[in-house]
Amino acid sequence: MKIGVPKEIKDDEYRVAATPAGVREMVERGHEVLIEATAGEGSAISDADFESQGARVVPSAADVFGEAEMIVKVKEPQAPEIEMLGPQHLLFAYLHLAPDPEQAQGLCASGATCIAYETVEDSRGRLPLLAPMSEIAGKIATQAGAFMLEKPFGGRGILLGGVPGVAAANVMVIGGGAVGTNAAFVAIGMGADVFVYDRSIDRLRELDTAFSGGCSTVYSTTLAIEEMLPRADLVIGAVLVHGARAPFVVSREQLALMRPGAVLVDVSIDQGGCFETSHPTTHRDPTFEVDGVTHYCVANMPGAVPITSTYALTNATLPYVIALADHGVREAIRRDPGLRPGVNVAGGEVTHPAVAEGVSVNCIPVEEAMGMSAERVSEIAEARNIRSIEKSAKRR
Repeated sequence: MKIGVPKEIKDDEYRVAATPAGVREMVERGHEVLIEATAGEGSAISDADFESQGARVVPSAADVFGEAEMIVKVKEPQAPEIEMLGPQHLLFAYLHLAPDPEQAQGLCASGATCIAYETVEDSRGRLPLLAPMSEIAGKIATQAGAFMLEKPFGGRGILLGGVPGVAAANVMVIGGGAVGTNAAFVAIGMGADVFVYDRSIDRLRELDTAFSGGCSTVYSTTLAIEEMLPRADLVIGAVLVHGARAPFVVSREQLALMRPGAVLVDVSIDQGGCFETSHPTTHRDPTFEVDGVTHYCVANMPGAVPITSTYALTNATLPYVIALADHGVREAIRRDPGLRPGVNVAGGEVTHPAVAEGVSVNCIPVEEAMGMSAERVSEIAEARNIRSIEKSAKRR
């Protein structure tokens, strides 16, 4: 199979979807790997590094999409990339479609089969391709929050760990999954007073054991959150519902309970955000203020540490990339049923229930969508061409 890796074009995104080691593994299994020129520069990987392991470096994204059968990316395709997708493509990337109906519509119109890293499951129902970026995002969340608490950046002017004779900051982590666990780990290490909220008693027990009682664990209810907000200096939102839009755990009204200069870090922003007042920001302009509370809502936090993130991501995704390339989507799903929930779009239809609910469309079973006839594929391609012609005419 021809596997294509384009350069990421999302704002402030420096990761790349493959490493030279990953290329070597793919090539040794008989696959051809196309890498867009300079795709790895942000992660300190040169074109020569890729070429030395058997990749073919091509000048542009158009060359990658034009030749490759499988497109492997990090972040969701941007509008110019969606325009280059067609029914012949298998797209493998983070998609986060539930809060993004426009992207979902574009991917459906392309006719491509689209597998989202964030909804692939392992045999225990965990999310193996989301986990490494969640770990990194959780650690960044605490680092960023500590920085934004400094007075010159609009914060309260409190040191996370305090000093002898002066109390440490209170850090509230809502969600005890991979993000929350790593956020709490760093906050505890910095000497903060940490409170982790979750709705699973079993998970709270696990965290209490893992941290040897180094943080307080709290069963998450609306009242419990409200009671903590007036005391919190830093609140980290780490809420996840597989594939779905994140629920709001802090409302606009509840911001009035917080102290001026407190900081909210919304790691759930890729799934729409778990604070009602959140909206996506970038690394270059990471914060905004609402009612005196600083919001940090960068939608690609791991992109700030691309060397760490790129290698961690490839370690996780490579076995799946190889399985899909070796066997194709249908056989790969048969061999590993955890890939089935990863299929978010196929045959012009949304195939994941939570995504379908998020974008307000009907969910079509994966098998039915992938059994689409050749005529249907041709219809999608023809409709796509008509839309492209219409857009070109309007621009002229």
